[in-house]
Amino acid sequence: MKVILLEDVKSVGKKGEIVEVSDGYARNVLLKKKQAVEATGKNRNDLKLQKANQEKVAAENLAAAKELGEKLEKASVTIKVKVGEGGRLFGSISNKEIAEAVKNQLGYEIDKKKILLTTPLKNVGSMDVAVKLHTKVTANLKVNVESL
Repeated sequence: MKVILLEDVKSVGKKGEIVEVSDGYARNVLLKKKQAVEATGKNRNDLKLQKANQEKVAAENLAAAKELGEKLEKASVTIKVKVGEGGRLFGSISNKEIAEAVKNQLGYEIDKKKILLTTPLKNVGSMDVAVKLHTKVTANLKVNVESL
């Protein structure tokens, strides 16, 4: 019997796949647990429509990420902190503080986990920080660190 999987099933297939399984396994396990539906014409058409909708949403998310990336490339953020001798900071600037500065100064909501800092910022000056907005989009944000 051909069924369309509604969720990932170990050793059978992934969600959205049309797989061939034995009649007993389909009726007694997959259909009872609502892990699959029978692969009728209507259900196949519904699956195609769902996949098309998911692709459209993914394309819209990618376009929005590219647009935000272009805006971040042109923008810069200024963070003012206490500074000791030689332009060294007391502590460091983390990705959380950069995310808050972007929200306050530019008005963009960026998750702190998407800001890629190899090492925390510990010096006064201007640095480029990578922001991963999408799996295919990474933007460089200019961060200016100034003393109070």
